[in-house]
Amino acid sequence: MKIAIITSGFLPVIDGVTVTGFYRLQRLSKRGHQVLLFCPDYSDLESIYPNWREYTGNILPGVRVVSLKSQPFFVDFERNVTRSSYKTVLQELEQFQPEIIHVDEPERLFLVGFWRVAGVDFAKRKGIPCVSFFRTNFLEYLEDFFPLPRPAIAALQFLVKKLIIYVYNSYDVTLVASKVTLPKVKNLGIKNAVYGNLLGLDGTNFNPKLRQENFFAETYNLPQVDGQVKLIFIGRLTPDKGWNFTLDAFPAVFKAIDPDKIAILVAGDGSSKEEIINRLGKLTQNVHMLGRVLPENVPALIANSDIHVTTSEKETKGLTVLEAFAAGIPVLAPRAGGVIENIEEGINGFLFNSQDINDFTAKLKILVENPVLRQEMGKRGRKLVISNYTWEQTVQNLTEIWQERIAQKRQNTESKN
Repeated sequence: MKIAIITSGFLPVIDGVTVTGFYRLQRLSKRGHQVLLFCPDYSDLESIYPNWREYTGNILPGVRVVSLKSQPFFVDFERNVTRSSYKTVLQELEQFQPEIIHVDEPERLFLVGFWRVAGVDFAKRKGIPCVSFFRTNFLEYLEDFFPLPRPAIAALQFLVKKLIIYVYNSYDVTLVASKVTLPKVKNLGIKNAVYGNLLGLDGTNFNPKLRQENFFAETYNLPQVDGQVKLIFIGRLTPDKGWNFTLDAFPAVFKAIDPDKIAILVAGDGSSKEEIINRLGKLTQNVHMLGRVLPENVPALIANSDIHVTTSEKETKGLTVLEAFAAGIPVLAPRAGGVIENIEEGINGFLFNSQDINDFTAKLKILVENPVLRQEMGKRGRKLVISNYTWEQTVQNLTEIWQERIAQKRQNTESKN
């Protein structure tokens, strides 16, 4: 197939959308497909991402990345495409002549980028399918990034909701990768939403066998950490990831658990970084800010940790949960959002009641004090993801959907003629 992908973000930015997007490209390349991918240009962030050139141009056999003129986003380590860059998209599409267009996070591309529904105009003109992929609950994130009075937030959410519904319903189909998120998307008013098992991981890279003695001494020069129970927080350090709750919860945690027994490992960067350092630093010296961790280094970091903790309530799927399971460690997460889809209470992790500090503390304490339980949960978690979330299978699922849409569009066109 000849596939055009328009996405709101790509590597070297590291998040669920960008990392899974790259893994998807690897499998598409391996299968012999031709892919043209559009994303923001990150050259202005060279001080943050000195390796940005690795992810533009011909990055894989049959895969070309077009970096579009970009502008600052709400956070200093991301970029958005500009309105004028859509001309480049149309020119490149005309030259490439795709059989299908796939768009990740089209609402972000519309609201803070192109100011148009990406890909749809070209697809209609060419008689090819154009599909969207619902990846992020942007509507829920508004209150995190816009500290406005409640009436103003409500009004903003109303307007954004209308735009989101319009954008997604403009596509032939909206793909949703979580069974938990699908009903929410449909209730929002997106009528063309369908579920697909479309997000995977590499069970060879994420593997308990990466665990080794003295890992933190040798890799991060943190010898004391190797003897502690290691809590790994991984992802953007922004309010939407539940950091306000985390910071409020840890004074209670350290009343129940000896602070010297655990190491808090924070991998990522963002606007909440200084607050995390200041507030947790007042409680314990065992807080270690690891910064941005390259994707190739993430598997070993997780495998050498003991518990993956996330307090984000707004995930559509929760990629880090799947990665933690594949690496053989249990997960503690809120009973909210898409993360609940794969966490079986007491089997491969624990779910705590939303915003309940006492429940969070109690379940974290159980995990910290029971190494055998952690090991058993990790084994069960790995068994779950390895049997359900390989990239080979999930990319196969995606290509089958694309092929079905291509065939259906051609059939419809022939019947009209």
